[in-house]
Amino acid sequence: MSLQLRVRNRELRELVYAAPSKIHGTGVFARQELKKGDYIGTYHGPTASRNGTYVLWVYDTDDEANAIGRSGKNLLRYLNHKIPGNAEFDGFDLYARVRIAVNEEITFNYEPT
Repeated sequence: MSLQLRVRNRELRELVYAAPSKIHGTGVFARQELKKGDYIGTYHGPTASRNGTYVLWVYDTDDEANAIGRSGKNLLRYLNHKIPGNAEFDGFDLYARVRIAVNEEITFNYEPT
């Protein structure tokens, strides 16, 4: 069974919404309860060649030279940083790291692990 990707905002809005955050500016919040391991969505946008606002870099810890960046254009660009976050990326795909309640802000640790 293949995973139905959530890339566009209309697809993401089934599970999440953007709203003012107590952490910083705008955040992403759960529209429905998410269980540990649930796929939330895919960080989507054009490839980035340098760092900037809403750029997410993906790389192996021991291979930073081959990092791939995306300049976020969907709702996931509003994810905020928290240690530990309640979600985590596998590549550009975001998953719930723990149970996330309805209306809880979805966060991830910006620092590489």
